Amino acid sequence: MSHDFQKPRILFVTPELSYLPEEMSALKASYGGMADVSALLISELYEKGADVHVALPDYRTLFNHHDNPLFQNQLNWIRTRHNEARVHLAEDRIFFYKKKVYSDFDQENISSSLSFQREVINSIIPRLQPDLIHCNDWMTGLIPAVARKLGIPCLFTIHNIYNNKALLSYIEDTGIDAANFWQNLFFERQPFNYEETRSSNPVDFLASGIFAAHFVNTARPEFLREMIQGRHPLVDPSIKQELSNKVAQGCASAIPDYPDGSRLPKNDTAIFKKYDEKTHINGKKANKIFIQNRLGLPKDPLKPILFWPSCADNVHGSSYFISTILYALLSRDWHQNLEIIFTAGGTMEGLIKDTIRDFDLTNRVAVCNPKDSLLRSVYAASDFVLVPFAVEPVNSGEITGLLYGSLPIVYGNNGNHQTVTPLDIENNCGNGFLFDQTDADSLMRAIDRAMMFCNLPGDVKNHQVSRIMKQSHERFDRTATVECYLSLYEKMLKRQVCESITEMRCDKTA
Repeated sequence: MSHDFQKPRILFVTPELSYLPEEMSALKASYGGMADVSALLISELYEKGADVHVALPDYRTLFNHHDNPLFQNQLNWIRTRHNEARVHLAEDRIFFYKKKVYSDFDQENISSSLSFQREVINSIIPRLQPDLIHCNDWMTGLIPAVARKLGIPCLFTIHNIYNNKALLSYIEDTGIDAANFWQNLFFERQPFNYEETRSSNPVDFLASGIFAAHFVNTARPEFLREMIQGRHPLVDPSIKQELSNKVAQGCASAIPDYPDGSRLPKNDTAIFKKYDEKTHINGKKANKIFIQNRLGLPKDPLKPILFWPSCADNVHGSSYFISTILYALLSRDWHQNLEIIFTAGGTMEGLIKDTIRDFDLTNRVAVCNPKDSLLRSVYAASDFVLVPFAVEPVNSGEITGLLYGSLPIVYGNNGNHQTVTPLDIENNCGNGFLFDQTDADSLMRAIDRAMMFCNLPGDVKNHQVSRIMKQSHERFDRTATVECYLSLYEKMLKRQVCESITEMRCDKTA
């Protein structure tokens, strides 16, 4: 490579990002857990002196939304001085007027993905000449095939299993010369030749990323095992097979994703009142009154708050039973004091608001925007955080909840979950409430257990919250996550990059 081996040039390709170090950029385009995880890793790599670069769609409307006096100067500097910038914006009109990263329509997401990847493939990679490329999720799934063609080591990280497909003919119509690397892509069926498969055999984006990448990782070992053992309800057989192949080759692992250390209630300037595991009682009461007042809920620090930090759309799944759960929860006599706060910015936002209006729930339920500055205060005010998604191995919301003393209610296939374990007061262990089926009844039973905990004597309940906060602060170490990635980068750069997938050999200790 042309760059210093001791300081390789890393290109981090992601469709979403929550923040960057100020020295790199003032840009911010957040949507979900991947945005936070990507931001943390990039920031830590940059602080350690790594030559890290970021490829990101040019979401002009989203970027301009942020009130930062330095924004326009930095944005213009990035756009006009590409060769010196660390943030490389993929420019296309499809991004310019987006009000959110993901659309509610698959075809629009496919078009966005291809426009983004076209610019990365045709412009950013040739200009930057990275030593290693780190891709994230299905929207970057074609890039590992290009990286393999160019002999550049490529890591593909699976944050969630949402996926899409498109024909080679459509991919090429967007300006991507797929004929140059089509052999490294994964198709819906075994291709016979390029001409035969071009217009009749869809490319699987997520499977292609797994198939062509030199190494694949997920956030949790349980998530990886569920997928390769066929125990995950949403995993396509092709994904299972390709991940199984990677595991057999020693080219797959799990690296835990932990949130930014600044997101601790004791030093979080975004919340109304700071607190820690020793002062959480008064701290959460103050934040609860603040958020109730801001969102129009009755001000009562004794009312339990259930926070549902859902993106609430068909991209992130499992929100289809929101109205059923909402009605069932609030119609139960012993749930009469419960207040619920949603974040909603997708197709379900209208449904939630209609349900609130139809059942006259304005004094029980509130909705805030996912980009609202109040979001961290809601974590600080809430007693429980509900994360029902089955498409992700872990949601940053559940870890943030643990750090803020908001106990998670999460989906765990067959009771398996790396981050959340069943709360066991008698044995003074566990930290949340799990449900095993993705249906309303199973979720309701988990919420019932949470409400039973909420009704325990104050000293018992508060001791458990203090214990959980303390253990969570000790457990979630972002330094360990970054060191795992750095070690993996180093091994990928040192090992021989083979010409074809079938010849690939991986370091079994990676």
